[in-house]
Amino acid sequence: MFKLALAAVVATLFAIAPVQASGAGAGAGATEQAQKSKPTKAAKKKPKRKAKATKKKRKEVSSAGDNGRRMVRRVRTVNGKRVVTYHPARTAAAGAVAVAAVATAGDKAGLNKTDDPLSLRSSVAYVVDQNSAEVLFEKNANVALPIASITKLMTGMVVMEAKQDLDEVLRVTDADVDRLKYSSSRLPVGARMTRRELLHITLMSSENRAASALGRNYPGGIEAFVAAMNAKARALGMMDTHYVDSSGLSSRNVSSARDLVKLVVAAHQDPLLREFSTTPKSTVQASGRTMHYANTNYLVSLPDWNIGLQKTGFINEAGRCLVMQAMIHGRNVVMVFLDSKGKMSRTADAGRIRRWIESLPDRMDVDAVRTPTITASAPALPH
Repeated sequence: MFKLALAAVVATLFAIAPVQASGAGAGAGATEQAQKSKPTKAAKKKPKRKAKATKKKRKEVSSAGDNGRRMVRRVRTVNGKRVVTYHPARTAAAGAVAVAAVATAGDKAGLNKTDDPLSLRSSVAYVVDQNSAEVLFEKNANVALPIASITKLMTGMVVMEAKQDLDEVLRVTDADVDRLKYSSSRLPVGARMTRRELLHITLMSSENRAASALGRNYPGGIEAFVAAMNAKARALGMMDTHYVDSSGLSSRNVSSARDLVKLVVAAHQDPLLREFSTTPKSTVQASGRTMHYANTNYLVSLPDWNIGLQKTGFINEAGRCLVMQAMIHGRNVVMVFLDSKGKMSRTADAGRIRRWIESLPDRMDVDAVRTPTITASAPALPH
């Protein structure tokens, strides 16, 4: 009896010992033994509790380091395992701040310090009655600034005046790739399109490789094309204007708002330029591949706007730019906005000008709204 009782006591002690060791987390030996042994219910629950704790810790770490910014939870599968990560959310406000932080040529000239009665976000504005040439609104209109893709309006004019075959198929080459700003393009090297389609997406969607291909396929090449652009500018009396490429990617493409009104009035006389610049959406063929493009100016899609011709532009040195011809309150009006701050500000300024014109007495001429024009430190024209 004594031996049986002693054996029972010893067996009980051995049964209790592993449980106490694992409960206290007491050492590698106990852990390894637990890993080798068959998992119990308690062991199965433990990893789940650990996973929840890890997930919670990730949330705390991400929120502590983001200064209050909203975080985005992303779930991926890596090697068959579910991986959860957290990243700072990108917001429109953050993007606007990033753009505003870049000093434009207008900022360096001090144009951003000019106030106006309509509180426009554009450093330069010029509004003219197209029929009478009456100046309705003026703000820093004689300062030559980078004009970005507004350049492409002159590109279109030179192509049309050269009377080149619009149905000729052209090829996008490596020479059309942007190595100045490294801007993206949906047109791959090797794509083949008609000159008509290239011109369409140049004016409608501001496609840089298309604009480059148009200039490169001009008689004499891109140098002759740029020379023709500058010659046309002089013929139109655009004495503040100079071009160095067909796309506007270079900040050395400069013009004043006064000059750009002359460009818009001249371009508006061509029906194809009017059509191509105001098409809301279009489908083109590139090497047999169907591609869908949209207009960079959403105003052309709005039924309450009657826009005859338009072009947008943007590079960091120029800010947001817009030129537009539109019928407003019975008037054919040409509007120019340069160096606008904020992605939607140039179209918002067009809306402010429109509402102001609509508030004027019917069919009455009024004194133009002119604000002080700053010329000090204005960028010099390249020679």
